[in-house]
Amino acid sequence: MELTHIEHLGIAVKSIEAQLPYYENVLGLKCYSIEEVADQKVKTAFFKIGQTKIELLEPTSEDSAVAKFIEKKGEGIHHIAFATASVADALTEVESKGVQLIDKAPRKGAEGLNIAFLHPKTTGSVLTELCEDPNK
Repeated sequence: MELTHIEHLGIAVKSIEAQLPYYENVLGLKCYSIEEVADQKVKTAFFKIGQTKIELLEPTSEDSAVAKFIEKKGEGIHHIAFATASVADALTEVESKGVQLIDKAPRKGAEGLNIAFLHPKTTGSVLTELCEDPNK
């Protein structure tokens, strides 16, 4: 599997609006996109720093995975996402190496990326996302 870069770091927050001043006024980053990903029950906000993005994840439902994460662990780093040329190929490879998959096939995520998650039980307790830009 060839990973090209860290695509983004996902950070779980209770409120994007409450966190924007820190990222914009303190860190000097510019939020360039806010969108809702209905099937994941989250609202996202993106900032870019170099080639890497920071994604804030706000739950839109109490039963979302992000809401459950915040309830259990509090706000903070939720996942790391790596860019790859083919999420489908990467899933096949990591599964053959014993990694448990959350997603058996790529699905659509924020910013139109094809995404899939790997289970933290087999990734050193780090929720890992694989991302593919279908336009590249």
